[in-house]
Amino acid sequence: MEEDQLDRPIAQIEKHMRYINGIIKYKGRELLKDYCITTPQFIALQWLLEDGDLTIGELSNKINLAFSTTTDLVDRMENNDLVERRRDTKDRRVVRIHLLDKGTEIINEVIEKRQRYLQGILEDVPSSEVDTLNDVLTTLLDKMKIDHDQNKKEEKMRD
Repeated sequence: MEEDQLDRPIAQIEKHMRYINGIIKYKGRELLKDYCITTPQFIALQWLLEDGDLTIGELSNKINLAFSTTTDLVDRMENNDLVERRRDTKDRRVVRIHLLDKGTEIINEVIEKRQRYLQGILEDVPSSEVDTLNDVLTTLLDKMKIDHDQNKKEEKMRD
């Protein structure tokens, strides 16, 4: 019984995060209707904005899509002038996906609209609670990144 009580907050946190993620995805899809991009393209553009130029393989790993699917995704984004393929300056055999101005503009607009949505949702919440929420989420993300990186290292060692 005591163990169930300890697990209850974790179960609630997981459930809340799942619901929040679902609502954000739904809201994000609504916002994307005004632009010439799909949800997977939005995710890819976000990674390119945050991490800079990436190879198809690197992008494929980040968005959890098959290499061939990512190639098709990049082809469509390239046709819409959102990205371009560029040869790596250090190794001409490597091709990187580069975010173009149009892609940057779209992703920044969508992110800004998502942030305004969240701001509106939280407008009645005291700023101290918003700060605490930010701190807790930052801690959670940091710990999850450490765990994720450790798991990747272990996977590579097994291969």
